[in-house]
Amino acid sequence: MNPIQHARISARKRGGEPEDYVEIHALIDSTKMLCSDNRHRILHTFWAVQEIVIPVFGHTITNSAGQTVDVKDLCEKDHLLPDFQHRFIPTLGDFVAAMGDLPPNLLGQGLAQRLERFHADVIQDDAISARMLSPLAVTGQLKSLLITHNSWFVNTILPMMHQGQPKLVAFDLTPELIFNPMRFELWMDNGSDVPPSAKQLQRLKQVQV
Repeated sequence: MNPIQHARISARKRGGEPEDYVEIHALIDSTKMLCSDNRHRILHTFWAVQEIVIPVFGHTITNSAGQTVDVKDLCEKDHLLPDFQHRFIPTLGDFVAAMGDLPPNLLGQGLAQRLERFHADVIQDDAISARMLSPLAVTGQLKSLLITHNSWFVNTILPMMHQGQPKLVAFDLTPELIFNPMRFELWMDNGSDVPPSAKQLQRLKQVQV
């Protein structure tokens, strides 16, 4: 589905007009300009809702009918779940796990050094630092920082949060480093399979039964 289709779902459920919601859904799908297949869905996660969507739009919005709408609930029920057949919501760790073989020049200490240089070049305050480091906090994987340490995040996402100005420079790290090493998994394809996090949850439920 495209953003306007998701926005129509929101309008039917929550009142108002599709235009009240389309910018939120467009942000969630904005990574389509970085990757043309469903690997792009790195923002279809609770990490992205908490660290990107809510900082941009706030915890609630008021639609054209004067009704207060919970942004987290809207993202979850009108976009994330529908795109995965209401079967699951993947974690950021699921996407990072699919980032298999990084290019040799990004492995080991080389990756850490490049990320440290990038962070030092763009950091402006502790709030920006914490947001950019949040993928590492939730996944424990150094390569997860490629999701925030790139030209797209700095020049598109941070300015939307009023946490920085676009930089007219040649960036060392670009969004292609997120997706070039990422395997296409069936769970990304509209929920044709379930991701590792959902499989683990299924196993836990079976043990409890």
